[in-house]
Amino acid sequence: MSIETRFWAVIPAAGAGIRMQADRPKQYLQVGEKTLIEYSLNAFCRHDRISGVIVALSDNDNYWPQLPVARHKKITTTPGGKERCHSVLNCLEVLGGIAAPDDWVLVHDAARPCLCEEDISLLIDRLCTDPVGGLLALPVRDTMKRASGDYRVTETVNRKGLWHALTPQMFRLQALVKALHAALERQQLVTDESQAMELSGHHPQLIQGNPHNIKVTHKDDLSLAEMYLARMVSSSQQDNTICE
Repeated sequence: MSIETRFWAVIPAAGAGIRMQADRPKQYLQVGEKTLIEYSLNAFCRHDRISGVIVALSDNDNYWPQLPVARHKKITTTPGGKERCHSVLNCLEVLGGIAAPDDWVLVHDAARPCLCEEDISLLIDRLCTDPVGGLLALPVRDTMKRASGDYRVTETVNRKGLWHALTPQMFRLQALVKALHAALERQQLVTDESQAMELSGHHPQLIQGNPHNIKVTHKDDLSLAEMYLARMVSSSQQDNTICE
């Protein structure tokens, strides 16, 4: 790894979180003393190998300015887009003015508050010399079923080789920009950065992460995130880490 190579974080946070059916975008829901996005951002802001964080926000976001983390010296904001991929591209455009083409970008969901700094280090250490990059993920453990439109089982899917994709997902700046633009030119709204790279013929590496790194999507997820965050705090107090 070149000593000049830097690592940047990108957080697309312009979504409305409709499935949560809350009175605000889900990234601003409170868990304990902080909002979901604050936990997600703090993991990167504290990490000594992250040079900066770019956050994509909706134009009418009135919650962001109220957060203490909004004034953190590592954070820069930019307008978000209609879909996640558009927001990520807007962040990458900002990075294009301050980062090198071969710098690494770690894209993380705003509503994944239980990311530990140890997993960020794991991703960087495992991928910094990889020709493509990759993502945190978890092997599928449960029996998988495919359903019809009326929620009846049509088949049992072999789970061998199947993984749950997590974030962060880490790729070179220039390569990711090209992959996302190529996907949009084909009118493919990719749901994560790995998919964009895959469509461009790359094979991202899967790095097994911490199972606590859940994405808060439904109301029941909030209590689960609160439990995991409490465990992380307890662990950090015992051994000065924030991962179990």
